[in-house]
Amino acid sequence: MRDEAEHQAESAALGFGVRRCRDAEGVTDGRLRAAIALVALAGAAVAAYLVYARYTHTQIACTTGGCETVQHSKYARIGGVPVAVLGLAAYLAIFATALSARVEAAAIGAAIALGGLAFAIYLIVIQVAVIDAICQWCLASDAILAVLAVLTIERLRRLARSPHESSGVARMATRG
Repeated sequence: MRDEAEHQAESAALGFGVRRCRDAEGVTDGRLRAAIALVALAGAAVAAYLVYARYTHTQIACTTGGCETVQHSKYARIGGVPVAVLGLAAYLAIFATALSARVEAAAIGAAIALGGLAFAIYLIVIQVAVIDAICQWCLASDAILAVLAVLTIERLRRLARSPHESSGVARMATRG
């Protein structure tokens, strides 16, 4: 009972429903959200560079020699929108979900990261099997998406098992 009272007092002191409950590993949700936010910003920086290069017609710095080939292939656009723009939007959306302590935000962030990772795997296959060129910036983005997928799933897992869920969804579901 004392732990619950301490948690409520801490949550009230923090305001806006933000919680700092520690899980079994001793990591606060705030720290995990901060890590997600930082990694998402790194991904946004990579995507922003590719968007900038595309719209300013700047040659991409590339050690693999395939970046320009990949970026100008028919697979670099979906419905007329450059894939880099979609990636930038996805990274910024994941960043935004990290700003909220709600389980719904965690679920949205995980869904975006997993969807992005699935699409990234498809694009790796296209680079290797169809375009026959590798873009180092794309691979960097793919690695960042993989890290984000792990972090966002871990965040969602921790929130789903936490008895102190700030949105109340987990408490309602466990009441029966």
